[in-house]
Amino acid sequence: MPKSDSTLHLDSTLYLDSPLYFIVPGDPNQNTGGYRYMRKLAEALNEAGAKAEVTGLPGAFPKPDDVAVQAMDSLLAKLEAGSRVILDGLAMSAMPDVLAKHTHRLRLMALIHHPLADETGLNHSEQNWFFEREKLALATVGDVFTTSAFTAHRLADYGVRPERVRTAEPGVEPPRGYVLPIISEDLEDTQQARVPHILCVAHLSPRKAQHHLVQALAELGDLPWRCTLAGSCERDSTYANIIRQQIDELGLNARIDLVGEVGAQRLASLYQSADMFAMPSLYEGYGMVIDEAIAAGLPVISSDGGALKYTSARPGVRLYRAGDTSALQTNLKAWLGDPVALAKARALAENESSNVRRWADTASLFLEGLSYFEQRHRDTYFADEWLLAREAADHGARSVALTQRLKRWISEKKSGHSDRECPVRILDIGTGRGSNVVYLAPALPMPQEWLLVDQDEGLLREASFRAHQLKLACKTQQRRILPEDFRGLIPSNTVAVTASALIDLVSELWLAALVEEVTSKQVAILIVLSYTGNFVLSPTHEYDSRLQALVNQHQHGDKGTGAALGPDAAAMFAHKLKAKGYEVHMADSPWQLTDKDAKLAEMLMTGWITAAKQQSSGASEQLEDWLATRKQQLLAGELKITVLHQDVLGLPSSQCPDTAPNQTP
Repeated sequence: MPKSDSTLHLDSTLYLDSPLYFIVPGDPNQNTGGYRYMRKLAEALNEAGAKAEVTGLPGAFPKPDDVAVQAMDSLLAKLEAGSRVILDGLAMSAMPDVLAKHTHRLRLMALIHHPLADETGLNHSEQNWFFEREKLALATVGDVFTTSAFTAHRLADYGVRPERVRTAEPGVEPPRGYVLPIISEDLEDTQQARVPHILCVAHLSPRKAQHHLVQALAELGDLPWRCTLAGSCERDSTYANIIRQQIDELGLNARIDLVGEVGAQRLASLYQSADMFAMPSLYEGYGMVIDEAIAAGLPVISSDGGALKYTSARPGVRLYRAGDTSALQTNLKAWLGDPVALAKARALAENESSNVRRWADTASLFLEGLSYFEQRHRDTYFADEWLLAREAADHGARSVALTQRLKRWISEKKSGHSDRECPVRILDIGTGRGSNVVYLAPALPMPQEWLLVDQDEGLLREASFRAHQLKLACKTQQRRILPEDFRGLIPSNTVAVTASALIDLVSELWLAALVEEVTSKQVAILIVLSYTGNFVLSPTHEYDSRLQALVNQHQHGDKGTGAALGPDAAAMFAHKLKAKGYEVHMADSPWQLTDKDAKLAEMLMTGWITAAKQQSSGASEQLEDWLATRKQQLLAGELKITVLHQDVLGLPSSQCPDTAPNQTP
């Protein structure tokens, strides 16, 4: 049965009643792009009918001190189970351990403006530290929002798959009262009478690179201009002092104003009084101020640092290569030295302002993202529900004898190894929620080290959590394995490979690739609960045999790797292992289901009917009648179901050459 056969359309409005908790580092009212994004998004969500609130955390960030760690832990602990929590990247990215404590109780989501390791001024060691911590944090949370497609693409380097990410680009609230200048024949005379005002809005920091703008303007002293640098001088006071000193040494105090962080009204006034906008930043995860400047009708000169290359690719903007002060100077001169060109650029910016996204649009994108994530989690929920429902039956059906045989084989290998404390390394393929780990770990020699592989990231997190509860060393690898991926799949010094309810879903080519890799490394392999094509229900029903035939036809369908082996899998697997000289042991592992297993039995029968309908749509009426009858029998305690499986254990033969690289546990 597939992990999930459910589809459900979710409308974002269904989730407006559930509170959204946004968490940021420090004072939420700080006036930077990231903080404005959180505040404005929360306001727009509330206006849309959602319940959103922004909370700030005390302590040092982004490299958190004890105060920050304790504050995050305490805040998350106070939230009700199931709460949706949107964590600003600056707050959460360096504390994966705290997130791991709460990820199974809360719906933790990351909101990443840009990765911490991309910040300017970090040395190599600091970059590596932030990279590794943020990679762990992003693997811990379930969902990820970004503020740009650029950042979403960047997170691929952190192991974040595209299906885990949704983007909600920022909106703007354009300053009111802007009047588009009229271009006329006497425009040049009019513009020459006015000293162009250049505005730059960004907190003073090396990444924002205001020193490049100051240097470029210093080379244009023969042209009329004045410039305002608006942004906090306190976030990096050392750099702010460098800018002050630079301005003073270049004799530009009368032409460049450092006004610090300003309020909304003053900022609107600055936008209205400006003639052009400059953004010399070396790197941005989006660049909200570009949208704000365009919305105010200001033409922009911007670097192409990070996402700015895309944010600024629009009418009314001149782009230059980030860090190239000479190119910045050339672009400034093109407008400062040509009033008509500047006015035309302003007209382009004003026309483009009607295309700028508003915060209501951002809120809509965010709600659509939530809806998408809800669908993914609902799919994962059904997959998890099926795996959870079947686990007790799986564990009860498995061959104890094969487990004990594997234990003896591993113990013999350990006894012959000089370091008997070396961990038993086991690779579990298609791990699901970790059923193999939970069953086998207590039965096999300790210590153990597991590598869990599955294509479902949510199930992998659950499996990892369960392994850690057993105090096992555990790593996870999210990937879909195709036949060509098997070479090199098994890590060095692996002792055994395991899988459950898997090989009946794969093709012969896939199985052959697995056998080739396993036997080349001379490791043990235990594959359990492979469906053999037979199920028996008591009492019998006239449609039982027809249903079984249709189900078995479906079992041979393509599940993603080619025509599936279905009921032939266990026998073919054993044959291929024997052909490679392996010692093979097989055992039956039947499910025995009664009304005590009602949930699993009903899910199983529903899955059979779904599969059978796909093979014979004309049989739908008979199939539904069969299912209705069987449900009634199950409810009355009259139904017994036996589903036949087989377990297969393959061990390297004592006659095989003992020269393979994986001979130690």
